[in-house]
Amino acid sequence: MKNKTGIPPHFYWARLGNEYLLTNDAGEFACLDAARFRRFAGSGALGVKTSKYRELRDKNFIRDRLDFDGFSAKWGSSNAYLHRGPGLHIMVLTLRCDHKCVYCQSGAIGASSKKTDMDLATARKCVEFALKSPNSGITIEFQGGEPLLNWPALKETVSYGTRRAKEAGKELKFALVSNFSLMTLERADFLIKNCVALCTSLDGPAALHDKIRILAGGSSHAAAVKWLSYFGKKCGRDSDCGPSALLTVSKHSFGRAGEIVDEYAGLGLASIFIRPLTPIGCAGALWDKIGYSAEDFAGFYRESLAHIIDLNKKGTFLKEKTAFLILKKALGFKDNKYVDLRDPCGAGLGQLAYNYNGDLYTCDEARMLAWEGDGLFKTGNVFKDAYRKVVSSAPVKACASASGLDWQPACARCVWRPYCGVCPVYNYRTQGSLWGHMPANQRCRLLKGIFEAVFTHLRDKKTRSQVFEKWLNS
Repeated sequence: MKNKTGIPPHFYWARLGNEYLLTNDAGEFACLDAARFRRFAGSGALGVKTSKYRELRDKNFIRDRLDFDGFSAKWGSSNAYLHRGPGLHIMVLTLRCDHKCVYCQSGAIGASSKKTDMDLATARKCVEFALKSPNSGITIEFQGGEPLLNWPALKETVSYGTRRAKEAGKELKFALVSNFSLMTLERADFLIKNCVALCTSLDGPAALHDKIRILAGGSSHAAAVKWLSYFGKKCGRDSDCGPSALLTVSKHSFGRAGEIVDEYAGLGLASIFIRPLTPIGCAGALWDKIGYSAEDFAGFYRESLAHIIDLNKKGTFLKEKTAFLILKKALGFKDNKYVDLRDPCGAGLGQLAYNYNGDLYTCDEARMLAWEGDGLFKTGNVFKDAYRKVVSSAPVKACASASGLDWQPACARCVWRPYCGVCPVYNYRTQGSLWGHMPANQRCRLLKGIFEAVFTHLRDKKTRSQVFEKWLNS
């Protein structure tokens, strides 16, 4: 006879190592051994006086012991983005760049031509458009090409945007993604004074970094390290404008996970963002030389994360950004504000991309795809189209429909669903469909590898208390 006090509600599950992982829509998770899992999933009978029953009850895995208010509050906090509108606004100030990165996705051109520089009138119009979002907190992120090649537009956007945001009663933040090769003390002081968040690429030690991120007549690595150190000393590691770096993993990274992580730790950086290649632009054309399988990336990620955790346990603070974003939902029940892991995705709903000429796209990857000749994801232009028309355009609606996990057969019952999200642009680029086909989707397999690595460590109480909880409180 069933123990009615133990009947489980709807939940997701998967085998993880020698246990079964359970998750629910609030983002709660729990692990059961095989025997307990069979009893729980079959009849719900675990014994109401056991510690495991109490854990499942407290985490809302027991149907007639559900805390509806608590469950709703956690779900609402994790999915707060659904009520906010686009908060991330990516401005491409120029397509010019002084680097020749082998995996370039942005459609960068040579540094001499200024035909793809955003003019000041367009920059101001982009600011006005971004501030029309109902989101009270707006971030304008400068990208390129190399944004510092169009310093006048960057400077004008910060000055004009700061003034207009104050008048509109909105919080406006700025972020710069740069290779730092054109940084000067004058520019650095302006960025620090205006609290512009700073991010660059760091693909490992000098020889590895310079092999991938090529700077004619100089060392890309030397420029990145010089300014990471400068901004770190001036801003502090944990300040809003403190510098950060991201790692784009290529085939050349394999076998060197420890070296790469140690490079970040040696510079005193607070985080490392381990990102896979996306098969757009140069990366797509050279995939056979620099690309890899999802399983290969997952292996590299596991090795890197294990080394990062080991460093933390020995006293060196360094958090891995993807794991941190997952933990914000799995432990903190908070909106991680990362548009790539949302249901539906952030295309047009959480972010908009502004090309140098004012053209608008659902996301920056969509803008990159347009540079290759496919403008499917173009939503309008800041000079020609109203905000409401843009965010309710066909591309935005199509992306929202295609990325809703309820309508993805392989996602609707997946154990990682509470933390995951689908990318229609990636699906379209690699599988010819906005919906894609998840069982054969490399991004899906890649994310599963990341989730498995993170939750494998999350099961360890020492790692959770000594490392992960410190990340969340930092």
